[in-house]
Amino acid sequence: MSTRIAFLKGHGTENDFVIVPDPENAIDLPPSAVAALCDRRAGIGGDGLLHVVRSAAHPEAKDLAAEAEWFMDYRNGDGSIAEMCGNGVRVFARYLQRAGHITEGDLAIATRGGVKRVHLAKNGDVTVGMGKARLPEGDVTVSVGERSWPARNVNMGNPHAVAFVEDLAHAGSLHEAPPFSPASAYPDGVNVEFVVDRGPRHVALRVHERGAGETRSCGTGACAVAVATARRDGADPAVTGTPATYTVDVPGGTLVITELPDGEIEMTGPAVIVAEGELDATWLTTLAR
Repeated sequence: MSTRIAFLKGHGTENDFVIVPDPENAIDLPPSAVAALCDRRAGIGGDGLLHVVRSAAHPEAKDLAAEAEWFMDYRNGDGSIAEMCGNGVRVFARYLQRAGHITEGDLAIATRGGVKRVHLAKNGDVTVGMGKARLPEGDVTVSVGERSWPARNVNMGNPHAVAFVEDLAHAGSLHEAPPFSPASAYPDGVNVEFVVDRGPRHVALRVHERGAGETRSCGTGACAVAVATARRDGADPAVTGTPATYTVDVPGGTLVITELPDGEIEMTGPAVIVAEGELDATWLTTLAR
């Protein structure tokens, strides 16, 4: 392992990430090392980690190399692996631009949730094609303290439970995962969004993300919320042939979500790189043992 390991720090609507460029997949990043890097007191600090690897160099992405040169090997803040992170994709694309690997315009990024299409606009916004939502059947309930709400089950490549509430404060601290039932609905855990209305096609949310706790933003969660809200409002672009666009306020900013008639969902928002530096390779190697 090199004695000089670069890292960057970035965020998308304040969903923040440690970025570790590693084109040839040469850096060992076990869960313990990822958790330590994401620790806000003993490490760099972040909701998750973006491991930047060429698709051809990663065993989970080799089959996608013909479609996308780069693979987002995303990890949650506790070191666990996640299928996708919408805000992470935007920050990942911003890093590739900063590093000179891409310019403004269109590109493809491989993720465990499939290949995502990305557009970097001149105004700085990044739009990500998030794929199609799946709406599994069955009733789901989420709870906080003595309160319980019905929730919409939405899968965006990762699982979400979307609950509409009267007040976002009812979500409590969200440090711990809100209980849900039935347990069979989410055998691997779930991201839980609590949602209130702000106006026509305008909502706000708070979210508990699996492996991270409450975060300032969740891109796939915002998409899940937009789809759940559209269905609640009686809007289904596949039926009407008209796109449905929702403004979704998250604690860290605002995202714009559009569901197209073919079911594809686009998410637009900012992505910022705020710092870069070098990790102590000895420290990281010790954590990787």
